[in-house]
Order: sequence, then C-alpha cells, then structure tokens
Amino acid sequence: MANQAVRAEHLERGMGLWGALSANLLNMVGVGPFLTIPLALAAMGGPQAMLGWIFGAVLALCDGMVWAELGSRMPDSGGSYHYLSQAFGPNSAGRLISFLFLWQTLLIGPISIASGAVGFAEYSSVFHPFSPPQLKMIAIVLCLLNLVVLYRPIRSIGTLSVVVMTAVVATCCWIIFAGASHFHPALAFDFPPHAFHPSRSFWIGLGSAVLIATYDYGGYNNVCYIGGEIKNPRRNIPRAVLISILFVAALYLAMNIAILSVLPWREAMHSKAIVADFIHAIYGSYAAKLASLLILVASWGSAYAILLGYSRIPYAAAVDGQFPGVFARIHPRGHFPTTSLIYMGIGSALMCIFSLAELISILIVIQTLLQSIAQCIAVVLLRRRSKSDPELFRMPFYPLPVAIALVGWVYIIATSEWKHVAVGVVLAASGVGFYLIQARKKEEWPFRQA
Repeated sequence: MANQAVRAEHLERGMGLWGALSANLLNMVGVGPFLTIPLALAAMGGPQAMLGWIFGAVLALCDGMVWAELGSRMPDSGGSYHYLSQAFGPNSAGRLISFLFLWQTLLIGPISIASGAVGFAEYSSVFHPFSPPQLKMIAIVLCLLNLVVLYRPIRSIGTLSVVVMTAVVATCCWIIFAGASHFHPALAFDFPPHAFHPSRSFWIGLGSAVLIATYDYGGYNNVCYIGGEIKNPRRNIPRAVLISILFVAALYLAMNIAILSVLPWREAMHSKAIVADFIHAIYGSYAAKLASLLILVASWGSAYAILLGYSRIPYAAAVDGQFPGVFARIHPRGHFPTTSLIYMGIGSALMCIFSLAELISILIVIQTLLQSIAQCIAVVLLRRRSKSDPELFRMPFYPLPVAIALVGWVYIIATSEWKHVAVGVVLAASGVGFYLIQARKKEEWPFRQA
C-alpha cells in the first residue's frame, strides 16, 4: 500500500482517453508496415501474405483482451511487472517471474525503441542515398532527440500525441483512398499456383508473416505501462487497448490491399520504400516525397511513444524496491521519471547499430518467451483468486481468447529462427542466475528462512 501511495503522490493522472488512445496508436502506426510489407510478401511468396496480417490481428485482439483485463485490474505504471508479481505471488515465484520481465525489459525496451529509429533512418534514404554509417547516425540522433522531447510533464506529451496521431492516420487514409480509386483486382489477388497448399514451407512462411504482423500491431499495450498517469484507468485502459487494435487492424488490411492492387507483388516484395513507390505510380515523384515525409513523421512519433511507455517500467520496479533506487527518481517540477527515461533513451541509441530485421525478430521472440506467455497464465490465476467486480473489464468468451493467444505465441516461437530463440533462452537463464544471487544476499524467495 505504501508503494501505491508513492505512485499516486508523484505521478499525475493527466492523460484522458484520447491521449491514451493516441499513445497506443502512435506506438502501433509507425514506420513498421511501410517497411515490412515487402518482408511479409517475400516470406509467403505472394499476396497470400495477407493471411499473416489477418492471423496477426486475431492474435493481437486476443492478447489485447488479456492486457485490457490486467490493466483494468491493476492500473499502475509498470504494466507487466505488477501483473506477473501479483498473479504468481509477490512473496513467492512471482518475484522471479516479474524480475525476469524487468530483466528482459532492459534489453527489449531499447531494442523496440531502436527499431522505430532504424526504420526512420532507412526510409529517409528516399530523399538521399545515405551510407550505412550515416543511416546509423541518423537513428542514434533520433533516439537522443526523443529523449529531449519526452523530458517534460505528461500533459504536454498527451497533447503532442494527439497532433502527431492525426498526421499519421491522415497518411494511412491517403494510401487507402489512392488504392481504392485505382483498384485492380487482378493485381491484388494475383495468387501464385499452390499459394494456399499446406506444406511445411507454407506454415513456416506464415509464421514469419505473423511475426512481422505482430511487430507492426505491437504497441496496443503501451497505455498499460503508463497506467498510473491515465484518468479513469479502469475504463480508459481497456478502451484504449481494444479500440486501437480494431482500428489499426482495419487500417493495415486496407493498406495492404490498396498497395497490392496497384503494385505487382513480384515487384513490391523487392521494394525498399514501398509506399513511396506506390504513390509515385499513381501521383508522381512530388507526391511520393510528400508521402515519405509523412511516413518519417509517423516513424518518429512511434519511436517517441515507445520510449514513453518503456521509461515507466524501471521506475515502477524501483518504487517497489525491486530495482536500484536511482530508477525511482522523478523530476521535482514535471513529476515524470528521469533516470529511467535517460537509460532507455541512451540504450536505444546504442541498439541502433543492428539491422531492422534482427531487431524485430529478437524483440518478438524475447517478448513471447519472457512476457506474453506468462501473462496469459497470469490472467487465469488472477481470475481464479478474485471475485467478480462490476467496475473491472472482463474479457468476453473467456477463456477462449487466452487459449488462442497462447497457441499463437507458441506457433511464433516454433517457426522462428533457432538463433533468435537461443538469445531469449540465454537471456532468461542469465536473469534467473542474477535473481538467485541477489535473492540469496537479501534472503528473499526461495532462500527466505521460515
């Protein structure tokens, strides 16, 4: 209770539904789909890659219901750290499982932020043929710029989120309108022979496409990480999660069909700037540059929204005494975490040395192994132990959404490259070892004396 009082005293609930929804949408609608559509096409060898977006949307919606219920039940900043601790027991295994979430956050937080910045840098090559070192420097500068932009109170950030989100959605709507007004069904549905034959390569390709779609849909949980700064959180957190998923799923599917109805998929799968190529084919070079500029705004907004969410996790853990106290520091006037924000900003700049493909794959695999599967189990455990509360969101058709989410996460792991799975396993093992060393020193679970 004391820790909750600290959070209530220092974090201002200054972001309403529109701000919360904007924070999610900015996280979701970044440069991802504008760069990864060719990757999905290549993974499945044709426009049947849309199956990846459809299955990814189903997985995101089911997992989003898990997040919505947990976020409504525990509306504090820090998200999964609180969910896993309470579900598995704050004085037993929950200490280890929630610590593993924190452990992986120190890596995937910077990786996730860096992926948006690297995507921004790659798309900037539409305007100038930058060298690889120059592209890395652009991504690093963007991460540091976002750190400066976010070093301010949450109220101004919420307003900025709404403004940038409007520009992002307008860009997507322009793409959809352009495709609808120049729609060629023969191109959009030009499936190669045996496109849907359930062979081994089909299932592996589908797994890769779903992984890519999962990355692009990712961000619907952003509002849960800043739950302590959301107004009326028991209602607004579930709303922000589910509305953002449904909206972005419809947007992405429409964008995919629009682009494939204009650009032949055999050409599109090799494109480095598919939206620019798409707009150029319809409106010419000046319009293509304008579209590229808007996409850069979208990718910048996405990277800064991810930094906003992840910067609250080490702070929440430090307030609870599970992380070094330096991460609990807040700005005396702005009332926002300082050390945690600086760590994530600088860490993301360092991660920009890796390629976008590597960042995406490692990110999704680690999150699945150390967070997503555990949260599906957590919501079941909490349901069993607690009474029904009419003020809390409870997912419909329970436990079906949980089962679908679990199957989806296991499928992604089973079809991922072994080296990426190995990174997750090594990270988990090192986290367990570090936790046990610290727990023994502090005489905490499992070394607590009776």
